[in-house]
Amino acid sequence: MNRSILVLPVLLLGLCACGDRNATSEAPAGAPAAQAGAPAPETSAGAQNPAAGETAVPPISGHAGLMDPAPNSQQAVAGSIDFDLPSTWQSQPPSSDMRLAQAKIPGPGGLADFAVFYFGPGGGGPVDANIERWVGQMEGGGKPAPENFVTNGFKVTWVDAKGTMKPSQMGMGSPTAVPNARLFGAVVEGPGGPWFFKAQGPDATLAPQRDAFVAMLKSVRKK
Repeated sequence: MNRSILVLPVLLLGLCACGDRNATSEAPAGAPAAQAGAPAPETSAGAQNPAAGETAVPPISGHAGLMDPAPNSQQAVAGSIDFDLPSTWQSQPPSSDMRLAQAKIPGPGGLADFAVFYFGPGGGGPVDANIERWVGQMEGGGKPAPENFVTNGFKVTWVDAKGTMKPSQMGMGSPTAVPNARLFGAVVEGPGGPWFFKAQGPDATLAPQRDAFVAMLKSVRKK
């Protein structure tokens, strides 16, 4: 049985980003640039304090493999969504304020990473710009065409890119180039959205998970 994850959208004001925004930054296209000298938000391992002007995401705790809302967040927020995490993926508490959910994906190539990001209603930049940014993080695997579909009233645009993953200075990814890698990236548009779904890691691990990733996207629904 698939596990259901409650995603509570929280408006993040004043999102900061730094580094190479075309390939190395996890901040979506269109996010405001950081001021000179201001520290960039970390979106990899380790929690952080939100930057000035941001609202911290309420803590989410893992329970019996589920990502549950904090006790003081029982009521659904406008724009909340549910989706079904593949049963073999290992859900984890979000490691930074920018992540609403995350998981590890086990497989023959080693662990891959999955995360869901939310930047408030209309936040995160245009769909096409985010797709281009994700594709730009990979090289040597051609330029895949994005796919799209509608599920439960949500429009989903996603891409499957593979090749050598370029070095990342922040966000999901390695500080050095990673050959034989794969990336699934999706933008889910709907009331209160968009939401950004991303999985990346060894191709040997993610290739067999392609259908599971799409099934998860098709399970997105209103809370």
